[in-house]
Amino acid sequence: MDDPLAIRDFAQALDGAEFDVISTAGHVLAVPPGRFRDRPVPTYAGPFHDPFVLFGYLAGLTQRLHFRTGILILPALPTALVAKQAAELQLLSAGRFELGVGISWNTLEYQALNQDFAARGKKLEEQIAVLRLLWSEPFVTYEGRWHKLDGVGLNRLPSNPIPIWMGGGIGDAILRRTARLADGWFPIGDPTEAMPKLKQYVREAGREPDAFGFTGRVTAGPGGPDAWIETARKLQALGATHLMLGASPDVQGVDAVLRRLLDARRALGGALGA
Repeated sequence: MDDPLAIRDFAQALDGAEFDVISTAGHVLAVPPGRFRDRPVPTYAGPFHDPFVLFGYLAGLTQRLHFRTGILILPALPTALVAKQAAELQLLSAGRFELGVGISWNTLEYQALNQDFAARGKKLEEQIAVLRLLWSEPFVTYEGRWHKLDGVGLNRLPSNPIPIWMGGGIGDAILRRTARLADGWFPIGDPTEAMPKLKQYVREAGREPDAFGFTGRVTAGPGGPDAWIETARKLQALGATHLMLGASPDVQGVDAVLRRLLDARRALGGALGA
């Protein structure tokens, strides 16, 4: 959506229907459709809103919605800048911001932002450590492979910890990184086989799986409420703490998408007591 009033109305409708979180992609740049023939066009063609600008706009127009990037390509961005923007958004939204991060597969975006695609996983790990330092200490001294901070900081700390979610595939390296570093996970693809592995890796990292967030996706498609509820219950059995609702591609137009989401929210709320 490009119309700011339509964006406002959409978010306020979700807010009033007791949705908990609204999410948006964190890509900086778009690529023409067809450039990546093995990837779904919406994952790279855009155009994409800047999530910090969008969520800053919506924070003043809503009451209960949390805002989560899904996902911010963290290794392509300056860590201190992300720390600053996230802390400001958390403050001005009264604690309603959640940072969703990932490494992405888009080599062209990394190239355009002059960042090292090959090192993105290791860099992400260091970035998360630096983010948490900047959010917990007014001034930070730290030296790593990608960061050197010499007694600098935000000097205004978030009032509450900012949750860090990781999104991405279900490969072993991603699962182990997520288990060690993240507060929660939202997978791309079917999580059925990966979820038991992730729980085990969380335990091996000395953490409690029951306190770890897991967002499963329910596509509100043409199968109707019975199909949506069946998917939701399977995800709940796997350990889902959150359900992300999206309309299927056959639903066209903002009003139709909103109606479908509201229908799905009512159906799942009635069936799951949420």
